[in-house]
Amino acid sequence: MGWNLTVECGLSVSVSVFVCVPGRFENAHIYTFIGEGVVSVNPYKQMDIYGKEDINAYRGRELYENPPHLYAVADAAYKAMKRRAKDTCIVVSGESGAGKTEASKYIMQYIAAITNPSQRAEVESVKNVLLKSNCVLEAFGNAKTNRNDNSSRFGKYMDINFNFNGNPTGGHINNYLLEKSRVVQQNGGERNFHSFYQLLRGGSDVMLKSLHLHNDPANYVYTREGAVTTTSNNDRSSHNAVLSALNVIGFSEEEIHSIYRILGTVLILGNLQFETDSESVRVVGMGDVSHIAELTSTEPDNVTKSLLYRTVATGDGEVIEKGHSEKEACFGRDAFTKALYERLFGWIVGRINAVIEVKDYNPVLHGKNTVIGVLDIYGFEIFDNNSFEQFCINYCNEKLQQLFIQLILCQEQDEYRREGIKWQHIDYFNNQIIVDLVEQPHKGIISVLDEACLSVGKVTDTVCLESMDAKLGQHPHYTSRKLTPSDKTMEFNRDFRIRHYAGDVTYSIEGFLDKNKDPLYQDFKRLMFNSSNPVMKEMWPDGQLSITEVTKRPLTAATLFKNSIVALVEKLGCKEPYYVRCIKPNDMKSPLLFDDARCQHQVAYLGLLENVRVRRAGFAYRQAYTRFLQRYKMTCVYTWPNHLMETDREAVEAIVTQHGFQDDVAYGHTKLFVRTPKSLFTLEQERAVLIPVLVLFLQKVWRGALARMRCQRMRAIFAIMGCYKRYKVKVHFWEVERRFANVCNMADYGKSVEWPTPPAALTQFHSITQKLHRRWRAWQMVKNIPQSDMGAVRAKVAALGALNGERKDWGCGRSWERDYLANVSHSHSTAMCLRNKDEYNQVIFSGFCRKMNRFNKSTDRALLITDKHIYKLDPKKQFKVLKRLPLEVVTGLSVTAGVDQMVALHTSSQDDALLYIQRGELCPDQDRIGELVGTLIDHFTRSVATVRGVSGWVRPSCTGLALLSIHRSQ
Repeated sequence: MGWNLTVECGLSVSVSVFVCVPGRFENAHIYTFIGEGVVSVNPYKQMDIYGKEDINAYRGRELYENPPHLYAVADAAYKAMKRRAKDTCIVVSGESGAGKTEASKYIMQYIAAITNPSQRAEVESVKNVLLKSNCVLEAFGNAKTNRNDNSSRFGKYMDINFNFNGNPTGGHINNYLLEKSRVVQQNGGERNFHSFYQLLRGGSDVMLKSLHLHNDPANYVYTREGAVTTTSNNDRSSHNAVLSALNVIGFSEEEIHSIYRILGTVLILGNLQFETDSESVRVVGMGDVSHIAELTSTEPDNVTKSLLYRTVATGDGEVIEKGHSEKEACFGRDAFTKALYERLFGWIVGRINAVIEVKDYNPVLHGKNTVIGVLDIYGFEIFDNNSFEQFCINYCNEKLQQLFIQLILCQEQDEYRREGIKWQHIDYFNNQIIVDLVEQPHKGIISVLDEACLSVGKVTDTVCLESMDAKLGQHPHYTSRKLTPSDKTMEFNRDFRIRHYAGDVTYSIEGFLDKNKDPLYQDFKRLMFNSSNPVMKEMWPDGQLSITEVTKRPLTAATLFKNSIVALVEKLGCKEPYYVRCIKPNDMKSPLLFDDARCQHQVAYLGLLENVRVRRAGFAYRQAYTRFLQRYKMTCVYTWPNHLMETDREAVEAIVTQHGFQDDVAYGHTKLFVRTPKSLFTLEQERAVLIPVLVLFLQKVWRGALARMRCQRMRAIFAIMGCYKRYKVKVHFWEVERRFANVCNMADYGKSVEWPTPPAALTQFHSITQKLHRRWRAWQMVKNIPQSDMGAVRAKVAALGALNGERKDWGCGRSWERDYLANVSHSHSTAMCLRNKDEYNQVIFSGFCRKMNRFNKSTDRALLITDKHIYKLDPKKQFKVLKRLPLEVVTGLSVTAGVDQMVALHTSSQDDALLYIQRGELCPDQDRIGELVGTLIDHFTRSVATVRGVSGWVRPSCTGLALLSIHRSQ
């Protein structure tokens, strides 16, 4: 029972295991490694091997460190992309129903889970769009077939762009050959595209009413076949998921509504019927036409005209309208509905690409932009009735198989011979002969189809088949009933057979030419281009051409598909491939049934046996000596940091010898070949241990270099700052010297000279310099004053500082005599007597005054202030001493801010005296308050022998008086 397949599994080098035997399948071991690819068997059930714990188990691990899994291949492709900055691709292949779509979704989920650990918002947005796009594309591009409930009816190749950090920055989706014929016709037991059933069964009543639809798919011709077909998909929940995905991707409400309006238009178009009335054809039931016009934002008359007539340009440029027959009207309706859906699908893909495309990318700023491609394309198909779509799909699989043969089987063996590695050639089937049968210029089937489509006159499918028989009759992989009359499995004038790598497929030629021409009347294009709906108008840009401008015949569907597949293969060929080969265990979709013969057939035509033989006899890893040395030189003492050997090969040999796996490698002319992944894994482990040490060392060196650079910059900055400060100081000194060079000859000694603004460093020095200049200027003004006048000058200065501008006129401009009683009769004798008695040295101030008592009565008196006492004299009684107060008991005096001569003397005994100084007899307007204040302050200031501390201030009193206080400390 079963059959052997030799593979590399786990950490083993080459372990013989039963890959696809019932026991392994029943134990849920659905994955098996073959080199860097994985074989995946569809389990037909949900399996708990795709959770967060499984993702963490494979994240960053080597390919053979864990059991086989899709995640291991996805991680290997991601590491190759990130480590070596090399574009990679993951090709998911297998026949229809083998689980390709699910495998590609798990690969996408894994890549999304392991990227963007910092949770950057813009990267998360790209990841969400990439993941949600799968949901949308499945709804509009997948359908239930007899072999698969979720069969991809289009090919999808997605490029995911990554920045230098390994985070996705965008992507691009290419779609290939949507099976649009499914819109109008399905095989028995199959369904139309999921989107129609999701809309009818999941759309709200309001939405369906706005689209003029009912919720029963059996009411519509295009969905009637699949209305009673059971499926594992829940259309209602899927519809809600699609709406949510469209919003996440960024479709506007208007765009979403336009999408479903097109789906409604397709369904209503399918129910249109035509009937012949005499010689003309008319539409049965104009209500549907009105609904179509409303949904497409066009005029009902234009819709009717496009359905029933075709505009034709004659040879002389005349434009005429040609009415359709009933058959032509039905053909045009079906072609229009197919084109509507195809352009809708293409527009959705383009809209997604516009959202996820890499924007504002600059390689200089953002580093190298690397790519991982994921290919999920339709598998090989063999139906009871195989038509043009199966022909194209199987041709695509032939091209992908050819790429696999070239990269895995052919190029690998050629490389061994080229590098001088001892090798025994392994035979394999090269399907290039089948590819040439289909695509060879002038001889291939596509060329024959194109010639038939371009021929003038009525060329039928049968005529085309005869042409193929004539040109390809000798080809070993082509036959027909005419060429082999005894083969009754084919019909005359209808069937031909191609011997594909996956088996013989019989195709029905019926419909090949029409599908290859892909005709669509220009009237429908102009109808949709003239729609007032901007979304629909955008889908039909070719509708702007008039009938006379449409002259160039477009490329046929087969040629367009061939060109796109050739471009796809070229794109895949320039990337490092990783393969996921999907196997279908049975045709019953059963999780328990294992069809051994069915699986053997798939393994055979997928080339897995040859792949295993090449991998067993070959080498798992190969790398140029220079790159190998660059990656692993830190693991050997003889090569780190740089080796001194003659060649890189000798340095690589030193690394291999030190680690002791010289028996597991082979040395080519330019490359090292490692047979088992275990050896490479050992190197990677040691490198992973050393990398943090090297990183720390580099960080230390770099940080030291940065610190030294910062220190040098700081020193330079301080040197520049010092030079600049000295320069600014010198400039300031030069400017001061220039401005004050001639102050000695100025009348004001430089008072009017404006000082320059000093630099910040000289602010304090500038203030001191200004004080010195003021003192010098003051000295220049007072040095010529006679010594006898210095007392008066000092008194005036003291009064100026004390009064502080409180009194407008305080006698500054006149000569101060101080002793105004000196020349009054009898006062001199009194003063002499008091001098002898009290032994005072000088008279500080004297003069007439009026005394004010508490009863507001005034009396003429004389005031004599000496350096010892204050005397109150009676001038009417020969200046008799009425009161004597020691000068030391005076604590202050108060004067007013006006022009009066009132003064209050304050004493420590609270015996204050209020006096009114009389003005001079000769000068009635003479103010003596300032003189009194100034002489007293000057006296106390100069009496340092007896007064050790003096402080004075002037402050306004609450009554408006200016209070002068003089305090002494004993």
